[in-house]
Amino acid sequence: MAVLKVTFTKAERDKLAHVLWVLNWISVVSGVILFGLGVFLKVEIQKRQELMSNHEIDYVPHMLLTTGIVACCINFLGGKICYDCVDTTKFLRWKLVMLPYIVCTFFFTFCILVGALMCYTMHNKLDELLYIGLRNAMRYYKDTDTPGRCYLKGTVDMLQIHFQCCGNAGYRDWFHIQWISNRYLNMSSSEVMDRVRSNVDGKYLMDGVPFSCCNTYSPRPCIQHQVTNNSAHFNYDHQTDQRNLWKGGCRQALLDHYTSIMQSISLIVFLIWLFELLVLTGVRYLQTAMENLLRQGDPDSESDGWILENSLAETARYNFNIIKNLGKCYQVDDDDPNINIPTIAQQEVPPRQILLEK
Repeated sequence: MAVLKVTFTKAERDKLAHVLWVLNWISVVSGVILFGLGVFLKVEIQKRQELMSNHEIDYVPHMLLTTGIVACCINFLGGKICYDCVDTTKFLRWKLVMLPYIVCTFFFTFCILVGALMCYTMHNKLDELLYIGLRNAMRYYKDTDTPGRCYLKGTVDMLQIHFQCCGNAGYRDWFHIQWISNRYLNMSSSEVMDRVRSNVDGKYLMDGVPFSCCNTYSPRPCIQHQVTNNSAHFNYDHQTDQRNLWKGGCRQALLDHYTSIMQSISLIVFLIWLFELLVLTGVRYLQTAMENLLRQGDPDSESDGWILENSLAETARYNFNIIKNLGKCYQVDDDDPNINIPTIAQQEVPPRQILLEK
């Protein structure tokens, strides 16, 4: 029994073909939107690529770019097919193409769904990349005279100012790394040398943060050195003062930023997937209705269209048997009595052997 069978008159078939032609062109626009989303995401990632540990996240925008290009091509072809389906003579040119086209489009729409899920579920991977990338960027913050790292100080400062954050998880992260270069330290000072000697790794550590951690809304001048020393500053308590430094970490700020972008893109891609699935369903109805019309021989008569000619279980069983029979074609039956029987050509004695016997 056919699944979701619908009977179409000639006028309904023509209207369906015209509507699908319009929807396919709208789908071409959706392909352009997918491509644009891929470009936008690629640019957003490239802006702060140096704050991520590697390029593992690039596969998401690349998939959106590829999917957008393929969507434009497939739907352009689908629009041409649906437009020609108004005329039965023109449909004959596409009759053998439509079923492979529908199968390919089905797998393509599945790829769109996978892309939407990838955008929505990459939160944990992004968190890991940002944690490692920010940790390395803070470690190289002081290397302003080292080629390949000299730009990191400006990058981190602009990040903390723009996102109003400080450190990786918080401002205390700066206490555990040397963020001032030895070039700007007075190594002849006993205070500096005491700090360096007191550290196992010989680093100059202090309870201070870069200027970019300062809260611009603080009513008092920013305290960025001796942050935890209350006695070093008048009327100051670092545990209760909430407006001196940015309290939030940059990893969470960046994660929230990218997560909001990914979720928005995921929603748009999911809506495009639903729209593509709707168009694919209509094309399937049009294909089956036109094929049944050709069997009847009357171009003005009614014809049935469906999603599946048989039930889902019967269709799955039928395809499974086809695959199983294809496998049997390459199997050799050891019980076949015709195996290993020499042919006439094999039984012939070569001429050279006859001469030797003589």
